[in-house]
Formats: sequence, structure tokens, C-alpha cells
Amino acid sequence: MAYDLYVITDVGIGRGRSHARLARLAVEGGADVVQIRDRALSCRALLAEAREVRAVTRAAGALFIVNDRLDVALAAGADGVHLGQDDLPVETVRSIAPPGFIVGVSVGSAVEASLAVEGGADYVALSPTFSTASKADAGAGRGLAALREVRAAVRVPLLAIGGVGPANVADVIAAGADGVAVISAIVGQEDVAGAARRMKALVAAAKEEAHLCIRF
Repeated sequence: MAYDLYVITDVGIGRGRSHARLARLAVEGGADVVQIRDRALSCRALLAEAREVRAVTRAAGALFIVNDRLDVALAAGADGVHLGQDDLPVETVRSIAPPGFIVGVSVGSAVEASLAVEGGADYVALSPTFSTASKADAGAGRGLAALREVRAAVRVPLLAIGGVGPANVADVIAAGADGVAVISAIVGQEDVAGAARRMKALVAAAKEEAHLCIRF
């Protein structure tokens, strides 16, 4: 299961393009995972949008994750849900969700990452890795040192999220991230598919460089 390029849809940052349109362009550019995030929509409206994104990702063979809302994720037939520190506990989600359902968790430290994995998280995302304007309440960037600490603490896939872009992809992969979760660097661009394609290539190149360094 690849998490190299994890794209989060946001219609505001995405220049008014719908979640489904952003998802379609992202997977065209090679996104492995698409997450829908929209706290402004009602539950019913979010479900309608999520079902459209589900159709797009299913056709492309990409994973589909819903941010925060377990109920919407289950109703839309999503592959999983992504939780914050103030959302439902991972253990609770595991008791409700079907087998094989993916649970990801945003963490701010190695301790939070370890607790998330102990509870049953399939992947964790250090949030925010760098300072970002995409999420007003994200706080200060944790930095590469924190990313390395999380990598040392857990064996599940680790994502860097927050302020990640072409200029620092190599840095986060070298620090131990398995992939990057991005908003502005992909959906905020005029050419979403092209931006996704370039980011995917940068991740691949950074991983190859990391493997060469380990080998020699």
C-alpha cells in the first residue's frame, strides 16, 4: 500500500474547483491517496461530495480517506478515516469500523505517534511538519528533528504534512517520511495534475537517493 503522494482536497485553496474535480486531477497526476477535507459542509452535503470522490478514486485505483468524519467515511464506502488528536480515539473507531478499514492519525510527537499505533493506527502524519497557512489552527511547524523522532518510534507508514512542497520533499524523505501529504502544493496550483506528477517524481527521486545512501 503506497502513501508516496497523499493529496488533500480543499475547495477554497483549490480555486473553487469541486472536491471531485480536484480528486480527478490529483489521481491523473499519480496521487496514491486522496483525502476529502471540508468542515464548512453539512453532513449530508459532505456525504454527497464524498461519494463523488469515492467514484473517482475507485476508478483510478487510489485510496480514499475522509477527514475526521467516521460516519461519512463509512456511509460513502471510503477506504478509511483520518483522525486528529481531538477526534474519536483510534480504539473506538476500530470497534466500529469493518476489517481492513484504514485509520490514520495526525500526531505532534513521537509519544502521540506511539499511542496512536498502540491503539491501532495504520499510519501517522506529523502535523504540521513545517509552518503552514493551509490550516489556521495547525500551530508552529514541528521540524525535521521531530520527524526523525517519530520515525524512530513507530514502524507504520509516516507522512509529513504541513508546509510540504517541492523545495523540502527530499528533506522529509531523508528524515524518514514514507510520503508527503499536501494541499496547497497540489490543489492550489493552476495545473493540479502537473503539480501532482512533479511531486510524485520528487518523492521517487528522494527515495532512490535515500536508498543509495544506505547502500553505500
